[in-house]
Amino acid sequence: MKTNQKKIDKIRQLKEEKNAVILAHYYQDGDIQDLADYIGDSLALSQAAQKVEAEVIVFAGVNFMAETAKILNPTKKVIVPDLKAGCSLADSAEPKRFKEWRDKYPDAVVISYINTTAEIKALSDIICTSSNAEKIVNSVPKDKLILFAPDKFLGSYVKQATGREMILWDGTCQVHEFFSESKVIELIDKYPNAEVLAHPECPPNILKYAHIVGSTTKIIKRAVESQKDEFIILTEPGVIHEMYKLNPNRKYIEVPNLNGCSCNECPYMRLNTLDKIIDALEKLQPEIQIAEELRLKALKPIEKMLELSW
Repeated sequence: MKTNQKKIDKIRQLKEEKNAVILAHYYQDGDIQDLADYIGDSLALSQAAQKVEAEVIVFAGVNFMAETAKILNPTKKVIVPDLKAGCSLADSAEPKRFKEWRDKYPDAVVISYINTTAEIKALSDIICTSSNAEKIVNSVPKDKLILFAPDKFLGSYVKQATGREMILWDGTCQVHEFFSESKVIELIDKYPNAEVLAHPECPPNILKYAHIVGSTTKIIKRAVESQKDEFIILTEPGVIHEMYKLNPNRKYIEVPNLNGCSCNECPYMRLNTLDKIIDALEKLQPEIQIAEELRLKALKPIEKMLELSW
């Protein structure tokens, strides 16, 4: 029996013993994706977290996602395989600076991307994901100024798509920020019939080559439904695992980053491993804890997003 299979069997046994479920993002390794009870992008996982009946949630993603699950499920134990699984976007928005920024525009509506800490969510009016950002922005009265944080590239894309007046926080995703434009051009020349699929966290000089710009779920769905057989993928390559599962007979092409390697894996997401999941389930640690006052403040903008997203 392969070592990974032994670990997978152990995790399944522990899940049953502990009354646990695993929520996993598409940026996880394939073995973790296949183990998950729920797999999805940030919006789908937030919606799934509302429905969980198990006593324990193991969140194989990054910490802001686990925090969101805890905010929505205060009575459940939410554990993560590795507390170091952070996010460059979340790190870019420090609460003190964010509050000062927000206070400069007291009449503005603050829309924060879900890639933020609980503290930033608590300072926001509505949360959004890449799946619903345009819908959330369009829900705001047209006479209202919008502050959008923390991803300036997603914000720029939504601002252009909606025509809304928006002031953007200066944050970026380290995975999507550094795709090589010259390599995109080379791959388009090499695969002239390929469809280019890009996440809106990519900068404008990359997005201009995309046939489809959308969330992780939208990109995967397009790769399944398109009539094309080749796809150039401009997002974290973990999504390709799901694409191959859904349609193994197509070609999915990773794009090198500015350093020349096809290595745009999220270093935080990939801190999660089978061994760490086993350890977390055995110890029911590390556990996500959020003070109730903070949780309630952060809950309101998340609930507002979920109300607008169904």
